[in-house]
Amino acid sequence: MDRYYVSKERLEELKTELEVLKTKKRMEVAERLKTAKEFGDLSENSEYTEAREEQERIERRIYELDDLLKEVVVIKKQEGSETVSVGSSVTVRRNGETLHYQIVGSNETRPEEGKISNESPLGKAFLGRKAGDSLNVLTPRGEVAYQILKVE
Repeated sequence: MDRYYVSKERLEELKTELEVLKTKKRMEVAERLKTAKEFGDLSENSEYTEAREEQERIERRIYELDDLLKEVVVIKKQEGSETVSVGSSVTVRRNGETLHYQIVGSNETRPEEGKISNESPLGKAFLGRKAGDSLNVLTPRGEVAYQILKVE
């Protein structure tokens, strides 16, 4: 069973999306289907076909969200922890450059903002490490050396 790590804020976003899909979006598509059926022959009715496709997309997303929410783990910041875990902020040095990362679940990854997944090669390499640790991470560009400066 996979666990999906999310922040409290992201959990609320997912719940809101699910609620909107189950209520508002389902009703909108049902109304579109009803209207399209009134046009007659369904085999050549593009409005009906588009509404059915939209209904399938909505139902698929509802299923995905329901499934995801069953396995969700809310990230809790572990105050005073010296070890990198999901939810930690990490300051590292790479090639003389200081970088900051936050370890997040795969649903919240935004590398451009320094949010890296716990499932990414870099995220996996940081997990369980402490300030002062040095490590080498295999990347598509080759092996890169990192030194962990601070864990928050």
